[in-house]
Amino acid sequence: MGIYIDDMDLVYIAIGIFWMLLFLQSGLDKVFDWKGNLSWLKGHFSKSLLGSMVGPMLGALAIVEIITGLVCGAGIFQLVLSGKTYFLAIGMVLSLVSLLMLFFGQRIAKDYEGAKTIAIYFGVALISILMISK
Repeated sequence: MGIYIDDMDLVYIAIGIFWMLLFLQSGLDKVFDWKGNLSWLKGHFSKSLLGSMVGPMLGALAIVEIITGLVCGAGIFQLVLSGKTYFLAIGMVLSLVSLLMLFFGQRIAKDYEGAKTIAIYFGVALISILMISK
């Protein structure tokens, strides 16, 4: 068992670390500050059709974000140990799913500034997955 890293792998590792940190921090923040996030989101969605579903949506999003971060982390290890990007590619697909969930919520809440920010992340995620899928 050796370590296989070339120049492009360093870029893939940086991409994986970025998305791993982003989604692990975001998901774990939802878990450890559940009450604060729930309170803020209830206000955020109070005038939308999702107002009554904030708790389950927050839980689902936290789970998806944590899984996304963990899969990106596993992808970094897989890349370093075998040179393969299978888990990084799955992590990127999960990143897109997570971002679409967030984008949907922002649009429903009519938070267009928030949706614009998510759209920027989405563009970076698309570039990331295009690079990793070679």
